[in-house]
This record gives sequence, structure tokens and C-alpha cells, in this order.
Amino acid sequence: MADRLILVGKVAGAFGVKGELRVTAYTGDPVALLAYGPLRRADGAVALTIETGRGVKGAVIVRAREVATREAAQALRGLGLHVPRSALPAPAEDEYYITDLVGLTAVSPAGETLGTVKSAADFGAGDLLEITPAGGGPSWWTPFTRAVVPEVRLDEGLIVVDLPAEDADTGGRP
Repeated sequence: MADRLILVGKVAGAFGVKGELRVTAYTGDPVALLAYGPLRRADGAVALTIETGRGVKGAVIVRAREVATREAAQALRGLGLHVPRSALPAPAEDEYYITDLVGLTAVSPAGETLGTVKSAADFGAGDLLEITPAGGGPSWWTPFTRAVVPEVRLDEGLIVVDLPAEDADTGGRP
């Protein structure tokens, strides 16, 4: 994987009056942000060097070297916080980071190109992959389950999508 920047959180605003920040974390465990080293802006420049932090419901309260006042903390509201992909721990077997799936080529079990993974989402009933068709047209969604996606080959840049027979003629589209 190229060492690209991954969005892991966003400054929600100031917390208290002493320059602490409330950070909304996009990680499974919000406190994990404390272990990633300096958090970066989208351009790669260091945004926050966390000195201390504690978890609160769905977020982390942090004190950062670069922020000394409530006003300075509030001025950072909305700032996206990134880390290099290499700073993230390796996923468990059969687990993937969404960022690693986006851009993969989706192929049928026979090797026919179906399209490209555009995004991933969970609307409450399980993970779904959005596929942009190779031949153009509107994107379509497919479940990200072992039955439908039996193979993920990150090193080859592709996933195998085994569409149910009723969806195969339409490429998964309604």
C-alpha cells in the first residue's frame, strides 16, 4: 500500500477554557487516535501533536502542543485529522480498511471486469460496496460478504464479486 494519508478524525471544537479540543474519531476505538503520533492536515503538515487525551462518548478530549487557548482550539473546528496509512495497525485476517478497498477492480469469478469499488457503507444491515460499472452508467451496491465477495486480492488490486444469478444480467443494478 502506498503511504497515503487516511482521515481518522475531525476537530469538533474547543472543550473547556484551557485550550483542550474535542475530536470526533472515525476509528473503532476513539482513544486509538492517541497512539498514531502527530495528526496531520490533508496536505501532510502536522496539525496536532497530542500530549494527553481521554475518551468520552464517541470522541476524544485532547491537549495538543500547538494549542494553548480556547480561542485557538475553537479556530480549528472542522479541521480534518489524518495519519499515514502505515501508522494504522494491520487488520485481522479477513478484515480490511475501507481505504484499501476503494479503487479496487471488481471482477466476476470468470475474470470479467465489472467495475471499480467507489465506496463502502453500512446502512444498518451490513457492509455494502458501491461499484462504478466498467461500461459506464449508474453505480450499484453489492453486499460485502464472503458469499458475494469470496476473494479480496489487495496485492493484485482486485476483488472477485460473485453476483447472485438474478443480479448477474444487470451487474447488480435494479
